[in-house]
Amino acid sequence: MRCRRSNYRSAMHYQRGAALVVAMLIFALAAALVVAMQSEFDRFFQRSAHLLADEQLQAYLRAGEELAAIVLLRDYDDDKQERRFEEKLDEIWNRPETRQPFPIEGVGWFQGELEDLQGRFNLNQLVRRRENDEPGANNRFTPAQKQFIRLLQALEEPAVSQQDAIAITESISDWLDEDEETSRAGAEDAYYVGRTPAYRAGNRLMSSVSELRAVANMTPAIYRALSPWVTALPGTAQLNVFTAPPMVLRTLNADNDLSPLSMDDAITLRESGFEDINGLLNHPVFSDRKDRMAEIKPTLGRNSNYFLLTARVEVAGKQMRLYSVLERRNRTVSAVARARGSPCPEATSGPRTGENTVEKFCAIPL
Repeated sequence: MRCRRSNYRSAMHYQRGAALVVAMLIFALAAALVVAMQSEFDRFFQRSAHLLADEQLQAYLRAGEELAAIVLLRDYDDDKQERRFEEKLDEIWNRPETRQPFPIEGVGWFQGELEDLQGRFNLNQLVRRRENDEPGANNRFTPAQKQFIRLLQALEEPAVSQQDAIAITESISDWLDEDEETSRAGAEDAYYVGRTPAYRAGNRLMSSVSELRAVANMTPAIYRALSPWVTALPGTAQLNVFTAPPMVLRTLNADNDLSPLSMDDAITLRESGFEDINGLLNHPVFSDRKDRMAEIKPTLGRNSNYFLLTARVEVAGKQMRLYSVLERRNRTVSAVARARGSPCPEATSGPRTGENTVEKFCAIPL
């Protein structure tokens, strides 16, 4: 009897020990599951918080775009009331108070500014060629091509010679036109298919300034120096002489002169002002050449339809930027291109640039 009782007690002790081990294993497993679930919950919570913040930032930026549209419409109404359809730098869209940061109560701030894109040189004007390429000084270039040759030579760093400026200009013209006929110093498919990687000429108007990086004779240094002064708009968009900065005004000179206007003369033009295009061409700066500036006049305008909105917003310590190209036609304003992030990323997306929407705003933008 004593033996049976002893065996029974031993079995009970063994079962209790096994139950304790199982309980400890279950507890350990449950603890591991809780830790894993907590970690996954934290990641889910962070992702949700980031998505919510991103949506908030985008909502404020979209509101900023609507506000910019209202400002442009107000400017249109003011011009219509005054019967003066022209854009100048002293108008409501360019006043300092419109560029001041607006506080977003309790969460952050918003800031936006508008720039007249027609105050830059329009690259798509280079698609045109002279029909008669007769021998003679500068006869082979259109007025727009002459302007661009002057703009390239006006760059300070790196310095661009007139010969290199002509090669770049004709390469861009070949890139834009639809044929395979190569200009004297230009390049077509025969040049581009020999590069690594191989690609073809665009043979269409540029949709992005960043396409310049794929054009023959263009270097990264020249692109960086040139990009703030150029844009890629429909080919009919003229240069607005009232909003063009001195650097772009240096593209104006006598028809037979490919050298740029001096910076001092360009600053004088901007600071002294002029009433219209005839007043510009008759300015004392051009007194010795005004009778030789007939060709350039059709490329100049005083109205603008395209504006670049640069908007910034910060909410809860997180920032976001929006670059939006706004087209104004009568009393309608529409966004024709948008991008978030840096206006001029250094990385390229291959020869067919312009497919990356951020790159659309390189050279701020377009």
